[in-house]
Amino acid sequence: MTAFLIISFGGTWLWLLFARWGLGLSALSPLLQLPGFCMPGIAAVVVRRWITKEGFADAGLKLRLKAAWRYYAMAWLGPPLVAAATLALAAAAGLWDPDLSGPGGMPGVKELASVLGLMMAALILTPVYAGEEFGWTSYLRPRLFGGRTVPSAVATGLIWAVWHFPLAFIGYAEFTNVVLGLAVWTLSFQLQEVTLMWLYQRSGSVWVASLAHAGNNMVLFLILGEMLDEAEGLGAVTPMLLVLVPLAAICLWIVGGRRVSLRQTDRDKSAGLSGG
Repeated sequence: MTAFLIISFGGTWLWLLFARWGLGLSALSPLLQLPGFCMPGIAAVVVRRWITKEGFADAGLKLRLKAAWRYYAMAWLGPPLVAAATLALAAAAGLWDPDLSGPGGMPGVKELASVLGLMMAALILTPVYAGEEFGWTSYLRPRLFGGRTVPSAVATGLIWAVWHFPLAFIGYAEFTNVVLGLAVWTLSFQLQEVTLMWLYQRSGSVWVASLAHAGNNMVLFLILGEMLDEAEGLGAVTPMLLVLVPLAAICLWIVGGRRVSLRQTDRDKSAGLSGG
């Protein structure tokens, strides 16, 4: 596990610094993002194949489309639904004034087409986000705290958040108050990891978690950034604070309803998963 963390952090951070200031790439450039963001997956492959030589039997690489179709649906539909809940919360708090052109105050064709376009982009980019999920949720999480669900998910979310921290200093994420921004960002990652872990456990496939991760980035946070940050000028922190509410509700539903195993099971030990 130490080798995995060294490769993930060292490879990503060194690449981001070199690409940003050595090559002069924008932090929003795919040429900067893709190599760095795929590093956890690369680290997991290196460790599994050449360091521990444990192989990939417990990596959740099978698609399991027939058995896990419900979880694929949740992973694809969840991000836009969470975005809608967050926008409703913002409207109720007087932070967002919706300008909806459809009949009865519903979203119009243009808005719905934009959301569908983002959802299709998330579907297409799922293999890219597997570069993170193959590392964090498939490899690292089951190996922390003996695979116990809650502490391992919280720890993975914290590690995942810290891995992202350099992005706040190279122009990818812009926080007026960096300390506050990183704190809220960290909490967001921890809540997201609980949902990603649950989808992975239930589906038995890392591709379900990767689809949800792609949806969070390409649908949820792009919609909130456009509606609340750019349109309303609320900055980056306020949308993240608002989205914590529906994310926390989902996590409470998962953990509080005991929809995951709270300790490592024999299946977790043999296949890198728990629950089912």
